[in-house]
Amino acid sequence: MKIVIVDDQRAVRVRLAAMVEKMGHEVFQAEDGERGVEVWERERPDLVLMDALMPVLDGYAAARRIRALEPDGWTPIIFLSSAEADQDVERGIDSGGDDYLVKPVSRVVLSAKIRAMQRIDDMRRRMGDMTRSLAEANRELARLNNEDVLTGLANRRCFDESLRAQTREAHRAERPLSLVMVDVDFFKPYNDHLGHQAGDECLRSVARVLETQRDQPVEVAARYGGEEFALILPGHDAAGALARAERLRLAVESLHLPHVHSAAGQWVTVSVGVSTLRSATDDGAWMLAEADASLYRAKRSGRNCVVAWR
Repeated sequence: MKIVIVDDQRAVRVRLAAMVEKMGHEVFQAEDGERGVEVWERERPDLVLMDALMPVLDGYAAARRIRALEPDGWTPIIFLSSAEADQDVERGIDSGGDDYLVKPVSRVVLSAKIRAMQRIDDMRRRMGDMTRSLAEANRELARLNNEDVLTGLANRRCFDESLRAQTREAHRAERPLSLVMVDVDFFKPYNDHLGHQAGDECLRSVARVLETQRDQPVEVAARYGGEEFALILPGHDAAGALARAERLRLAVESLHLPHVHSAAGQWVTVSVGVSTLRSATDDGAWMLAEADASLYRAKRSGRNCVVAWR
């Protein structure tokens, strides 16, 4: 362990340092509380052995300062003092100390106390590692619960929750909100003739376009289901959403994914429907219905086009 010894008496520091080094630990010394805090900040030791009564800054004040500097950490602090009244022990614990030994301290007692603190610190570190691992596992689980396995976009569940939340926020902030629904044109014949692996890769390619088309973190690109995708656009009115939808359509077409069985052209293309909140009574379900109706009109209009609800 790295151990800092803080005592204003040089002879005591030297004796303690020799004792602790024989136990196999690395020692750093400081002559008062002020210097002790500086050494602690520089070395970040595993344990502090500190005299309670010192000039400049006593051990109690130094312990409180160390605790304030590590709100999420814990360095064991053992006070060493010739004062042995109950109130002295209580003051040491209240100031942030973990144990209180009366001088002169025997090697056997000090060694036992250091081993005890080391076991506690090891257990705390293991618990910290477990907590971090659990937090990481929970984050990964949350990501998997909200992510479409094939495309990596938000899944249907995440889309539904996001649309409800964004609709409420749009009404609260009195700002526009638009929804873009996207359908890959003639995807069934593409899948039937080229196989499911090619179909999956086609969907992943379209998904990458949607992801790159996101201009802000609050925008949500999702796989709605099958070959249908969605893009939630907070802050976009009808004109802005229409422009974004056209940009998306052109980006997919520019991939130049061959589709010889498409009646909409030689490449993979998409049909796009757009809806925008118009009144305080509109909700997510209304937006979805309007965007879906717009998408249906785009398909009936020959596909590979954008239609906005009027």
